[in-house]
Amino acid sequence: MPSKAIVSDVKTFSCSNSWRNYYFVKVTTHDGISGWSEFDQNFGSPGVEAVIGQIGHRLIGQSAMDHEHIREDLRNVTRPGQGGVVGQALGAIENALLDVKAKTLGVPCYALLGGKIRDRIRVYWSHCVTYRARSGHYSPPITDIEGVRRIAREVGERGFTGLKTNMFHYDEAGRISGWAPGFGTQFEPARNIERVTRKNVRRHLETLREAAGPDIDILLDMNFNARTEGYIEMLREIEDLDLFWVELDTLDPDALALIRSKSAHPIASLETLIGLQQFLPFFRAQAVDVAIVDTPWNGVWQSMKIAAAAEAYEVNVACHNFYGHLCTMMNAHFCAAVPNLRIMEIDIDRLPWDHELFTAVPTIENGHLVMPDTPGWGCSPAAYTSVSTSASASVNASAKSRHSAAVRV
Repeated sequence: MPSKAIVSDVKTFSCSNSWRNYYFVKVTTHDGISGWSEFDQNFGSPGVEAVIGQIGHRLIGQSAMDHEHIREDLRNVTRPGQGGVVGQALGAIENALLDVKAKTLGVPCYALLGGKIRDRIRVYWSHCVTYRARSGHYSPPITDIEGVRRIAREVGERGFTGLKTNMFHYDEAGRISGWAPGFGTQFEPARNIERVTRKNVRRHLETLREAAGPDIDILLDMNFNARTEGYIEMLREIEDLDLFWVELDTLDPDALALIRSKSAHPIASLETLIGLQQFLPFFRAQAVDVAIVDTPWNGVWQSMKIAAAAEAYEVNVACHNFYGHLCTMMNAHFCAAVPNLRIMEIDIDRLPWDHELFTAVPTIENGHLVMPDTPGWGCSPAAYTSVSTSASASVNASAKSRHSAAVRV
């Protein structure tokens, strides 16, 4: 049995980032090493923090060097409810254990994954237009087609080579509004794609292309905002446009395979799946060109298994990454080590003080993330202080008591 990296404490923390919260797990060892991971419960996953609080005590006295053993133990005791928020809790714990193990060994996390294949990772600017249009938190806000043109030009001016956008409608004055019935922006449970939506999405993409120029790759994310018929209709509308990929979500492998067979563009999907067993039916059906893996949800170690399976089916992978800087670095270590990588997602629009929450922020040069060689993930929350009333949990080695704490903002 390993005598190093024995877990003594497991805590969760949260802090406000204006329109959303960031959430973290901290695993501490008797050696005084702290391992961190970032997770999320804003994106349709309320309760991840509570699950960690219920199962975290099982880590106490175990070695983080045996993270696969710990993962299987946690999987056994949660098996009837695996997936969903339970699966995401296991992923968050696994990622914190990887940080502990790498720091114990004095190596970057990518060394645990087989070593890095690449020093620089191509990234695309995600939620381009979307964040500046959806809330008043980002500057300059986008309210109309002129704002769309400005941000499209900004992408190239800042050295990025790709952008991903979402679905928008335009009114007669050129004012824009997001179209996302799959997430309740509009209450349209049928999620039909009518002519007005098809024409508006086409207009949006043509506007971006005109302003960004011919050398910027454009990605379209349709999320869960249609059903099979609607996705196919939308793909017919835009089949002549120059797109890097079209991203969409459905839980039916055969439906996604049919959609892919009708598409003139590569299809990317699967970002909401948890566990290799959920991915395999889509690989067998040849349903995707690019498999998107959420490594905070799955755990980076498990995500490497998913990527290996994807490679066996001649499928490349990308990461789902729209969280804080710690999640970006967790994803970056995955992207640095995985052979069959297509590209990496990253959010560029952030609040002015967002960087103050973390000990390090990603280095982006000419549209590429530069991998550091810092032990662990190379990033953690900057500080944490007093007790708050948020539903954070702590599991202590002696008392297994619970308390709440807030990251300093």
